[in-house]
Amino acid sequence: MSAPEESLDLARVAGQAAAEMLAEEVIGLDVSEQVVITDVFLVCSGDSERQVSAIVDGVEKALLTERRRKPLRREGERDARWVLLDYGDIVVHVQHAEDRAFYALERLWRDAPVLDLQIDEGTPA
Repeated sequence: MSAPEESLDLARVAGQAAAEMLAEEVIGLDVSEQVVITDVFLVCSGDSERQVSAIVDGVEKALLTERRRKPLRREGERDARWVLLDYGDIVVHVQHAEDRAFYALERLWRDAPVLDLQIDEGTPA
């Protein structure tokens, strides 16, 4: 069994918004079989704290305007090194590139299937 279509849709919207803010290595991981509290981890990174904040703002704006969803919880905004946006169905991890390399969430969750987010890389910010 894989993540529900609604969760995949939210991940695609969030992933596209992150890509439009020039996030690097935007990936979705289907953690629905491993984690009880969420279906998808969306992981992406930025080169600076300012870019991490911009990516977070872009994701929040897109999910609010396109899907009328607000995060249930946010963590890490003050330092903008690793910001977590919890939408229930999906959890968005926006990390500074250095922190992403150090914590390596993709390696930690390597058993989770990688999702095809259908991101249009050519879309301007």
